Amino acid sequence: MDNLAHTLVGAALGRAVGAGRIPAAGWIGAVAANAPDWSEFLLGFWPSRGSIAYYALHRGITHSLAGAAVGSVAIVLAVWLLLAALRRPGERKDDRSPPRLRIGVLAILVSAAVFSHVYMDWQGSYGVRLFLPWDATWYYADWVAIVDLFFWLVPLVALAWGSQRHWRDLLPTVLLAAIIAWAVLGVDGVPAWLRVGCGVMLVLGAVGWVRHWFGVAARRRVSALALLALACYAGAQGVASVPAKTATRRAAVTRFGPDAQWAALTQVGHPFAFEPVVASRDTVAGPRWVLPRHLDDPRVRHVLRETPAGRALSGFARFLTATVDSGPEGVVVTLRDARYARPPATGWGVVTFPLPAVAPR
Repeated sequence: MDNLAHTLVGAALGRAVGAGRIPAAGWIGAVAANAPDWSEFLLGFWPSRGSIAYYALHRGITHSLAGAAVGSVAIVLAVWLLLAALRRPGERKDDRSPPRLRIGVLAILVSAAVFSHVYMDWQGSYGVRLFLPWDATWYYADWVAIVDLFFWLVPLVALAWGSQRHWRDLLPTVLLAAIIAWAVLGVDGVPAWLRVGCGVMLVLGAVGWVRHWFGVAARRRVSALALLALACYAGAQGVASVPAKTATRRAAVTRFGPDAQWAALTQVGHPFAFEPVVASRDTVAGPRWVLPRHLDDPRVRHVLRETPAGRALSGFARFLTATVDSGPEGVVVTLRDARYARPPATGWGVVTFPLPAVAPR
């Protein structure tokens, strides 16, 4: 999912586990929840969506179960050493001193935040490679879209209700609430019920903050309740996906036979709605569109076999298609992932390869 969702959920996890027991528990949770993404830069990841590194490294080893475990241990040790260094030697233990460092609580907090990232990414249709470095298979739950407003709103409201009544806590909350409201009201195609739900949650957040429904003393409880609400919401989408997946699989088998590929893809801005996509070796089809795949063309096979970018996109794409455009100056092979880019779209999920007029066979 997007990094704002990871940040807010991580902060809520930090508070639910460590508030009152670990200094800056919410901040630690927010940073740890984004660790699978920011640690990719240590491996040579480059954020350009057209780069080879993006397709090869994004959601790679750092998003696997093994990578999350190693990352959790490293972050726990780093945070523990940092907090120990910041705690002054001989500090008198009174009500004003920081809470005693609890390595067990810190380990649970960080591990929960890091693995929440892997879990939240697995929920969607982008997928994760859970068993790297041993197995590069992608896994997709096809439950929740890569951007879902409720994964912003629910933890944000809980964090606001559990914050101090001070402008330093209020200002970032108001700014995020304004961005979310703009995203809902300023973007076309958002369902009416989602706009109403967003407005109701923002109003409840403001009223709860003003009337002090929870406050600092109850920040652990309200954060835990928010996480429970998100789990129920994601589970409800998972349940709703079952009939969509059943219908899509039936349509795929009917159209292309028992070896057909299929998916009910999540849709950004449309919770509980899924786009059916079915495919055979030579065709990918969805509602009102059909694409030939051309994967058996010798020039396409050459690109997939011999070029680093071709191998990277082939390993990333869930519904790989290709086009071959011949001209007097040579041949251009275009690979695309039909999840994200259908002709004539370019950019994300599309890589082009100029070839000489006589391509290797």
